[in-house]
Amino acid sequence: MSPKYAIGIDFGTQSGRAVLVDLSNGEELAEHVTPYRHHVIDEQLPVSGVKLEHDWALQHPMDYMDVLEQSVPEVIKKSGVAAEHVIGIGVDFTACTIMPIDAAGVPLCLLEAYQANPHSWVKQWKHHAAQPEANLVNRIAAERGERFLERHGGKVSSEWMIAKVWQVLNEAPDIYEQADQFVEAADWVIGQMTGHIVKNSCTAGYKANWHKQEGYPSREFFAALDNRLADMAETKLRGEVLPLGSKAGELTADQAGRMGLMPGTAIAVGIIDAHAAVPGVGVVTPGKLVMSMGTSICHLLLGTEEKMVEGMCGVVEDGIIPGYFGYEAGQAAVGDIFEWYVEEALPAYVRDQAQHEGQSVHAYLERQASTLKAGQSGLLALDWWNGNRSVLVDTDLTGMIAGLTLSSKPWEIYRSLLEATAFGTRKIVEAFHGSGIEIHELYACGGLPQKNRLLMQIYSDVTNREIKVAASKQTSAIGAAMFGAVAAGAERGGYDSIVDAAERMARVQEETYKPIPENVAVYDKLYAEYNALHDYFGRGANDVMKRLKAIKESAVE
Repeated sequence: MSPKYAIGIDFGTQSGRAVLVDLSNGEELAEHVTPYRHHVIDEQLPVSGVKLEHDWALQHPMDYMDVLEQSVPEVIKKSGVAAEHVIGIGVDFTACTIMPIDAAGVPLCLLEAYQANPHSWVKQWKHHAAQPEANLVNRIAAERGERFLERHGGKVSSEWMIAKVWQVLNEAPDIYEQADQFVEAADWVIGQMTGHIVKNSCTAGYKANWHKQEGYPSREFFAALDNRLADMAETKLRGEVLPLGSKAGELTADQAGRMGLMPGTAIAVGIIDAHAAVPGVGVVTPGKLVMSMGTSICHLLLGTEEKMVEGMCGVVEDGIIPGYFGYEAGQAAVGDIFEWYVEEALPAYVRDQAQHEGQSVHAYLERQASTLKAGQSGLLALDWWNGNRSVLVDTDLTGMIAGLTLSSKPWEIYRSLLEATAFGTRKIVEAFHGSGIEIHELYACGGLPQKNRLLMQIYSDVTNREIKVAASKQTSAIGAAMFGAVAAGAERGGYDSIVDAAERMARVQEETYKPIPENVAVYDKLYAEYNALHDYFGRGANDVMKRLKAIKESAVE
């Protein structure tokens, strides 16, 4: 038989990439990245130039189509693989990234009548302007004893579906009324390939509070939020929800021509980008925490029972691997924090010295920071530059660094930021342990683990656990390709289950990171101080961060 291949398409925050994968062994034969032409829209709208308020983050849906029509043909061209040997396509996507569409599936922002209204556009995952709505969802759900709230750690995030849709209704009721549906970008993109939109259980479960047995929250709950929302589940969120590994449909002739593939190619239902990384690193059993590390971190874990964990983003049956409960927690900023420091706060002499030595700024800072012992900087930071996702679930929190003096060096600050994100991960690990969900080892994937060895060693020391690192830099795309192979099925040269696909296709590096005992002892002390600051600023003892934010917003207005 001829070799068979699948393409994983990974839609990220700033770009999308396609990876063509050999189904026999997981080898990546080609990849191609398409940067989004419109980037993250967070200052003003395209065309109209309408200014956006604080905490907005939008995207242009046609940027996603560019990825399909540029990156997919390129990986076919670069690999030399015949299109007929590509049997499946899988898509992973940032979430919750949603858009209002009309009855024909056209995003409202593409219609001239609505393109000057910010609410007609795609709300990206890090759109946080729906925090007031999220606060009300949490209060009313808690008062009513809604079961879904407990399954999401006791708080719904402003990043998620209900809060974002309610914000549209509150601020642009005409857009809400004109929207035939609100859909995840993952489902919309797949609908462009297949000709019809179906929902996937991953984004529906984690980001829209859907439950395998109970469905969406009740009509009574939506009415308690706002009478105008009463029929939201039956109207704006309607549609079949398919489990992961299902076939969403087949590639249409029109789209096949645009992508350089064969009509009828199997298309898997979508999955959240971080969640696709779990089978991508070969994790298909409990006890192993997968950290998808990039601009943010998603922490993903499998369990055999549904348990409640403080601040988790959600627990969804069959949400990652069929047959298990999939748990998600997360940190809203990690790589973004390091990038902020380098781009916005770094002294020029460090950049000059790095250039003189022929290194990137990050590599230079990592090298300098590696000369420090644990605790030597005298600094301690809170990793809330983009709010706190877990365990506090509060986007109004902000970052801080304690211990700065006139002798503090840039690489000391840099190391304190690396350590802060590791402390945030340990907080999440302890939340799972406190609920009886064991974590024995960590797996790291995404853009950061292969770039920064110091970061990985710090995470191992802070958590006191061994860390295994994915062999591929494109683990989410590999996982998406696996689901594409499952959508095609074994009869067509794919696989009949994601477990079978992961067994053959997943790869990790031979080298692992193991905790260094003397570092573990120091980080235990620093973590105790991190915990004290975490609770002081994050649990209501001192809401100075929120007051400062309110003063800032008032001054701008």
